[in-house]
Amino acid sequence: MRGGEVHSLNFTLLIVFLLFLSLHKSCCSPLDYLKTSVGTDTKVVLPEISPSASPQPLLPEISPSAGPQPLLPLLAPSPLTPFTNNTVPKLSGQCIFNFSAVESMMSMTSIDCIAGFANYLANVICCPQMEASLVVLIGQSSKDTGMLALNGTSAGHCLSDFEKILAGQGASDTLQQICSIRPQNLTAGSCPIEDVTEFENTVDTSELLAACEKIDLVNECCDQICQNAISEAGKKLANKAYDLSSMDGSHALSDHSTSVGDCKVIVHRWLASKLDPSRAKDVIRGLSNCNINKVCPLTFPNMSSVTGGCGNGISNQSACCNVMESYVSHLQKQSFITNLQALNCAALLGKKLQKANITENIYTLCRIGLKDFSIQAGVQESGCLLPSLPSDVIFDSSSGVSFLCDLNDNIPALWPSATQVSPSSCNKTVKIPALPAAASGQSGVYNQDLLFHLLLATLMVIMIIL
Repeated sequence: MRGGEVHSLNFTLLIVFLLFLSLHKSCCSPLDYLKTSVGTDTKVVLPEISPSASPQPLLPEISPSAGPQPLLPLLAPSPLTPFTNNTVPKLSGQCIFNFSAVESMMSMTSIDCIAGFANYLANVICCPQMEASLVVLIGQSSKDTGMLALNGTSAGHCLSDFEKILAGQGASDTLQQICSIRPQNLTAGSCPIEDVTEFENTVDTSELLAACEKIDLVNECCDQICQNAISEAGKKLANKAYDLSSMDGSHALSDHSTSVGDCKVIVHRWLASKLDPSRAKDVIRGLSNCNINKVCPLTFPNMSSVTGGCGNGISNQSACCNVMESYVSHLQKQSFITNLQALNCAALLGKKLQKANITENIYTLCRIGLKDFSIQAGVQESGCLLPSLPSDVIFDSSSGVSFLCDLNDNIPALWPSATQVSPSSCNKTVKIPALPAAASGQSGVYNQDLLFHLLLATLMVIMIIL
């Protein structure tokens, strides 16, 4: 290890030690950063952050005559100003969007993508909300333009203006990078139809609207009533540019598949033009969550240390669990995930370990649970799993910014069996022990011992290390 790395590591350890002392002394102070709600969820309150601030690895200043103040990873004056004094920055003047018509949605997007935490909330909250907002903006603008897509030039101006407004309200100013959204995402892509009149002459709009205007967020991901209607409409739009009977070759089929995908986006925008903006956002967020919960968003680093410590029939259980704990700690630095995503992550990691010739159930052996796959808000069973249904960050003028964690799911991670079907909340033949409370609607007891300071300490250390 080089000298600079040693210095960085020592500094990190010093920060952790001082944080521990601060947490220990302040856990019973009047500064209450934890808000709880009766039932399955706990509201974790985030520190108040200014979008213009940058990470400051500073130690907290403790006055001898006062209790220790909480350490904020991002330090700035007047932290609530971006949310209480909404100022519009200088815009291009070349965007057709009526931002004021969806003011509440823009504000919600700014809070969901709050600077400093957008990366950690990107997969489940920030980016789905940002994408839904853009769909609604384009859909609403089509009432005036008659078009369900922007041209390249207008798309560039509108996306830039959109991001400036969000940043002015407290959101991260790098959302295009965080959410991988480009101006071309606001165009028609390869869909041949973007005109509203042509769209309505091609698609059975009454059937489409009936299937999607009253979407059941709990059952849609399994029943796929709205999703099937959108897929059918997307195919009809895409077929306008293809003579399927004359198509041959995988390349042509691939192009058609891409076109269907782009046309489904056009369908989303048309729906957003026919629904109230708030309802349209709920529909788009609900549909996106169906896809979000099907996959594991985590990146698994090289697992040679685990295969080395847990191979050969696990001759040393303690050594195996130590390397497994170390490996899982790398996953916990990536992002918050939903409880259903955690099921997928546990299954995916288990299969990777099995392919590496680790056949014994090391999840049970090392007490690995679903919450171990998300960012940790504490040191003892306090990983924060977000609800599987669409959720938003919460802003309150008195208590600040917070979000809900489903903290009642002390469910062991499932070790894949040779005959096991991939875990799914829709597959009733697969017996998943007690689906996460937020997914099943079950009630539970919240963990009152969870302190936000612990989440804050974790994120602070992550920022320093990175």
